[in-house]
Formats: sequence, C-alpha cells, structure tokens
Amino acid sequence: MMLEKIGFGGSCHWCTEAIFLSIKGVLNVDQGWISPKGNDAAFSEAVIVEFDRKVIGIHDLIGIHLHSHSCTSSHSMRSKYRSAVYLLNDQQELPVVNAIQDYQRDFDAPIITEVVPFGAFKLNSANYLNYYFKNPQKPFCENIVNPKLRELIARYSYLVDQEKVVHLL
Repeated sequence: MMLEKIGFGGSCHWCTEAIFLSIKGVLNVDQGWISPKGNDAAFSEAVIVEFDRKVIGIHDLIGIHLHSHSCTSSHSMRSKYRSAVYLLNDQQELPVVNAIQDYQRDFDAPIITEVVPFGAFKLNSANYLNYYFKNPQKPFCENIVNPKLRELIARYSYLVDQEKVVHLL
C-alpha cells in the first residue's frame, strides 16, 4: 500500500465523509473542522481522507470532491463550508492544482475551491462520526446525503465501493 492523506472541505462534513467513505481505496475519513495555515485562519467543516495511491489517485479524488459540492458558488455559508483542498505535504500542490484546472471544463462558472496548506484539525464528537452509515434512515441522510451519493454512483461508478452503497443501487 502507498498511503497518503489529504483534506477536503466544501459542504457538510457528514456529506463529505459519506462520499469519501464510499470510494474504493479510501481507508479512513476523519470528520470535523480544518483550518488552513495562517494567523487568521478560521475552522470550517471538512474531512481528512486517508487513501491508497495504488487504488485511487489525487486526480480522481479532486474530481469527486468538485462534483460533490458547490465548488463554483460563493454563497453566504462559505465561512462554515469553505470550498478547499487542504494540502498535507508540498508534493500535493501541483497535482491538485492541475486536477482542478482539468476539471474546470466540467463547470460553466469558475471553480472557487482554494488550495491551501493544512493548519489544524478538530475531530468531531464520536456520536457524529460515520454519521451517514450509522443513521441512513434519518431525514438528513435520506434528503441530503442520498442524492449526493446517487450522483456519485452515476458519475464515478467505477470508483464506488458497491458494497457500501448497495442500498442505493
């Protein structure tokens, strides 16, 4: 295995966690809040994804991230839901920037996702971790997460771990 970690923020961390936990090659997702490096860096909802580079690469992870949240929208909740990729090492920057440029063709508006160095992480409380897979029948999961997972399955079926999302197929 060739393990690596990277951070993603953009929408509710319960949604983001469920999406990345559904992907082949993703071994772990820590859900909580991330702040980028910097003196005035505020925390926003995000996840740290641990993945096996032999199974899935950064380019595909970036595509999944961009297609699973409002990566072109500067809405009023951006301070809580910063659209970002948090770099955990310097070698990630060029592949991430290149992937975002490659995926721009899929969107009519400019992608606003920030590429920033990771600063700090706060893990969510235990009762909210793995939220979707512990609570799939809750209204939030049925109304918000399920549509995102169905879109993920439609666009990236070859990368989705079918056993984890069999109830949506």
